[in-house]
Amino acid sequence: MTDTNPAPARAPMHWALKLPLIALGLLMASLASLALLVGLAMAVAYPNLPDISELADYRPKLPLRIYSAEGVLIGEFGEERRHLTPIAEIPVVMKQAVLAIEDARFYQHGGVDYIGIARAALANLGRIKSQGASTITMQLARNVYLSTEKTYTRKIYEILLTFKLEHMLSKDQILEIYMNQIFLGNRAYGFAAASETYFGKPLQQISVAEAAMLAGLPKAPSAYNPINNPKRARSRQLYIIERMQDNGFITAAQAQAAKQEPLKVRSSGDSNVVHAEYLAETVRQLIYAQYGDGTYTRGLNVHTTLRAADQIAAYEALRNGIMSYERRQVYRGPEKFLSLPGEPAAADDVIDEALQEHPDNGNVLSAVVLQANPKLIRAVRQNGDVIEITGAGLQPATSGLSDKAPANIKIRPGAVIRIVQTPKSSWEITQLPEVEGAFVAIDPQSGAIRALVGGFDFEKNKFNHVTQAWRQPGSSFKPFIYSAALEHGITPATIINDGPLFFDAGVTGGQPWEPKNYDGKFEGPMPMRRALAKSKNMVSIRILQVVGAQNAQDWITRFGFDADKHPPYLTMALGAGSVTPMQMATAYSVFANGGYRVNPWIISKVTDQRGKVLTQFQPALLDQSMRVIEARNAFIMDSLLQEVTRTGTAASAQAILKRPDLYGKTGTTNDSMDAWFAGFQPTLAAITWIGYDTPRKLGSRETGGGLSLPVWIQFMAKALKDVAVSEMPVPEGIVNTSGEWFYDEYSGGAGITTLGIESGSQAPRQLLPMPLDEEKKKILDLFKN
Repeated sequence: MTDTNPAPARAPMHWALKLPLIALGLLMASLASLALLVGLAMAVAYPNLPDISELADYRPKLPLRIYSAEGVLIGEFGEERRHLTPIAEIPVVMKQAVLAIEDARFYQHGGVDYIGIARAALANLGRIKSQGASTITMQLARNVYLSTEKTYTRKIYEILLTFKLEHMLSKDQILEIYMNQIFLGNRAYGFAAASETYFGKPLQQISVAEAAMLAGLPKAPSAYNPINNPKRARSRQLYIIERMQDNGFITAAQAQAAKQEPLKVRSSGDSNVVHAEYLAETVRQLIYAQYGDGTYTRGLNVHTTLRAADQIAAYEALRNGIMSYERRQVYRGPEKFLSLPGEPAAADDVIDEALQEHPDNGNVLSAVVLQANPKLIRAVRQNGDVIEITGAGLQPATSGLSDKAPANIKIRPGAVIRIVQTPKSSWEITQLPEVEGAFVAIDPQSGAIRALVGGFDFEKNKFNHVTQAWRQPGSSFKPFIYSAALEHGITPATIINDGPLFFDAGVTGGQPWEPKNYDGKFEGPMPMRRALAKSKNMVSIRILQVVGAQNAQDWITRFGFDADKHPPYLTMALGAGSVTPMQMATAYSVFANGGYRVNPWIISKVTDQRGKVLTQFQPALLDQSMRVIEARNAFIMDSLLQEVTRTGTAASAQAILKRPDLYGKTGTTNDSMDAWFAGFQPTLAAITWIGYDTPRKLGSRETGGGLSLPVWIQFMAKALKDVAVSEMPVPEGIVNTSGEWFYDEYSGGAGITTLGIESGSQAPRQLLPMPLDEEKKKILDLFKN
């Protein structure tokens, strides 16, 4: 039987059910459209992606790196400081620290970490410390190929590049490039360079705590820089240590130990930092002359003759000598005055900015005054430490603390000042010096440069005073006149009159000249040995009269001096010509090595980034072709210069260093404008000079013996610490009679026995003309030791 009843009509869908379905349909349509658009955009963008095949053979720009003789890095030149390190040589702890904070699932995802994105989104909703979602591969794509602009187009390119990188490179390759490529502040690219920059050690030697500190840098190299922002860097380091523990890279005990480990962040004031900026710049110029622009990108390694320990000793000695002189100078006032806001946070920002403009200069630190009165200065450092200066520490700036001090000198809150820590760990106010200095030490047997400091601070003044400063040597030049005298019949026992001399206008061609000794006194007849030890000017002039100024000019060229820098006049006897400290080091080496002229040199080897030797230099052994004076001349001059350090103007050298094998001569020019000490031990010749770039008086009591000799002694105390005492071998052609050395032909009184005694106060008749008056004014009064 057929059912004739009609089917019941369907009830219409309620609107409450229709709306969600419609919304879902629209959402799916939108997503499909969006996916279509994204797919279309990617299809269009993919062919325009940069070629990344070069990353498969990763060859970044590598800087010129300069090393000491022991292999200590002393200089880098190039846009990017980078030390290319294969992934296998990067410590596990460093890789773990980076992965913990940047991309913990790096080895699990395919370039884009969808789980990480979801987790970061949830974490950012519920936690104060936000989490990022960019993977290491995405960061590498962005850093190598893309700009920093935040647009949807760039994000699409970033994702596409990420997939392309993951397809072409292995995970280890990606991580290796990332850890060598990333910028980490202070011109350091890659973690190996950052380890050297911030901790002064190879990457392979870092601890968990140090690795965590470095791993915090990629996010914001400036904000988390442990040198400039130690508090922020410390906060991020602690967070990364926690992340390392959360990801199972370290245990709870290791995490706790890492958090408590004190870090020694490298700074310019560290005593173990090798400051060789002047020498490194000289090497850079030499290498550039040979390799051109490729100097800064091909990873050349230059090995030098510099000894790191000697360089550190030279740098510290010269700076200590200059700062010691600075303590005796008038206080010139703070470097800047700040208006400090009342709000602490705003005041901190003003102070941070000011101290970045006035950075520390080695151990001469910058600070901003918070409180000042005649009995106390409270000042804050860039790291937030508050320093109190009291008592003797205020003495160098007494004038600036006076109620009557001029506004530009007055020390008050907001003043930017300089401070130093004394050996007793107390603080002292100081100022950056205006005076300059130079120090150079070379091996007299080969000419190898062992230490070179071209000035107080390279950043302040890049003028290399060792090689570029032409200055009057004063009495430190006398030994070369005495050396010539030995060839003209004068002996160490010759009695020479330290009596008055007078040259009238007919002789000088200008004003009359009546030279004086440093102390204005005359001691009468004395042996030449004592005259050099006491640096008697009258004796030196009388000796030059016998030798002849023209003969002396010819003689000094044997030591490497330029004849045209030393006019053939009697003022040559007092060091009126011009020399550089490097010339003096070369010249004194002739005495130190027995009469041979050696040329200073610095580069021993140049290699490429793989260690292949490109050039190598070996100095010639001393032979007769290099001899410029007889061995016996050098030996007797050594004996005379040894007397200077034993009983003469440099007697403190042997007294302090307590060894007899020291030789040298002090020198101070007119009105104490230049202070010198030039000396040697048979294995090391060293020169110290101190003076102003624009010549002016150092002070009425400042001499080479008081200023430069202490620098030389401090250096030699360290440089000769493990060097055995040595004696100069006695050469042929000399004889010792009654305790004095003579040439064979002048023994028994055959040489000149007396000089200038009969002539009294009058000068001998045979005189070479003096300089014209206008030229003579600069050099006539060079009478100090």
